[in-house]
Order: sequence, then C-alpha cells, then structure tokens
Amino acid sequence: MVFSNRDQGWDLTVSVRAVEIVGVIAGVIVGVALAAAGVFKLIDGPGWPKQAADMGVPRAIALVVPWIEIILGAVLISQLVRPWPAIAAIALLVMFTLVIVTRLLDGSRPPCACFGTRSTRPLGAYHVARNVVLLALAAVAAAWA
Repeated sequence: MVFSNRDQGWDLTVSVRAVEIVGVIAGVIVGVALAAAGVFKLIDGPGWPKQAADMGVPRAIALVVPWIEIILGAVLISQLVRPWPAIAAIALLVMFTLVIVTRLLDGSRPPCACFGTRSTRPLGAYHVARNVVLLALAAVAAAWA
C-alpha cells in the first residue's frame, strides 16, 4: 500500500503486511484480556455470579460470560478466523460498557468484577476508558484483519 503525493513533497510507503501485523497484535491483546477475564471469573467460583448480580447482570447470563470470554479470547489469540471474532469482541465490549455506564448513571458503584473478585475497585470512568481502549483495539483487529 503506497500513500504519496509527490507534488507536495511526501511519500509514505506502508506494506500491507505491516498493517496486517498491527491488526494481529491488536486482536491478540484483546484476546488475552478477554481470556484472562474469563479464567479469573471461573477461578472465583461463586464469587463471580454474586458480583455480577451486584452489577445488575442476571445469573443465567453471568454463568455463561466467562466461557464466552475464554472462547472468544482463544479464537482472537489464535488468529485462525478473521475478522469475525474481533467483531464479536466489539459487540461484547459494547455490552459490558453499557452495563458499566448504566451503573454509573444510576449512582451505584459496585466493584467492577471484570476480572473476577480480583477486581475490587468501584466502577468509575477508568473502567469506561479501559473498555474504550479495548474497543479501539478490537476495531483495529477487525478492520486490518
């Protein structure tokens, strides 16, 4: 891929492979974050569903979230199928972010529970910002796959 405008004195050559590598790295970072979050939730056993309930997440959904995170994270890390896992990660992260923003808007600030009971920090702007960064990385992974 070549971007140039010799009339204005600039020439930027970017290989398609370099762009693809950036997409792969972004996908792996999101995959590791999701897989780690899922594993920590499972390790916590009954602690995770209780924390999820404190955030307003129904028990039935809370029980499958760690498995979705682990499977989606593994597929993102493996890079075997692209761009669909990154698109699924965007959808999942949007849902997580909506839960966080809803809790912030209603004034409740339970612990995040994003990484199981290891996440004891009350919900705040930090959690939204972290998710925005993960969303941006997932978008790069999807676009540059």
